[in-house]
Amino acid sequence: MARLEAIVFDLDGTLIHSAPDIQFATNAALAKIGRGPLDLAKVISFIGNGVETLVTHALEATGGTTPALERDTLAVLLAVYNDNITTLTRPYDGVVTALEQFRAKGLKLGICTNKLTTPAQVVCDQLDLSQYFDAIVGAEPDRAKKPQPQMLHRCLEMLGCAATNALYVGDSAVDFQTARNAMVPFRLFAGGYLNNPLPDLHPTERFDHWDTHGIIVT
Repeated sequence: MARLEAIVFDLDGTLIHSAPDIQFATNAALAKIGRGPLDLAKVISFIGNGVETLVTHALEATGGTTPALERDTLAVLLAVYNDNITTLTRPYDGVVTALEQFRAKGLKLGICTNKLTTPAQVVCDQLDLSQYFDAIVGAEPDRAKKPQPQMLHRCLEMLGCAATNALYVGDSAVDFQTARNAMVPFRLFAGGYLNNPLPDLHPTERFDHWDTHGIIVT
């Protein structure tokens, strides 16, 4: 790989364990329409493609959906989530130390996430993570989401870094495909929300814990 100048990260399931708060908001929205709750594993299986897709899957899993029901459920979910965005959410062990090390090496750091932009910024602010990042790119209604490459390309443009000099770190097949579509080298955090099998990765392309990430900065 060319000289590493920037690292871009996915957020949910990569830097932070946010599923418990997402589960709480999802179940509150389901309860509003008389639906039963989903367990944590099921909610995790819906994370990664954006909150709209999560709502669709949650409704399909609990009795069916319509466009109007998705709209109303999404509104309730977001309202509850915004009030409980870091009640249970925490960075994974070793994340803060790793970010500090990367910054000390002079790397530019960014986030590229299918989480909506405002919640992504708020959760980073509340967990005191925003200080480490030069760019936070989240999902917007009028923009293509991951695994399309536009969001990652936009983040790299904000960082002033070429794809060949960057690394994208994520926890899912969506992140892997995003990196491939954007022609950016990829590293898998296997301790997150990996829901679909990935092609075989070399051991140097994956890690299970942030204190053993193995990302070498020369």
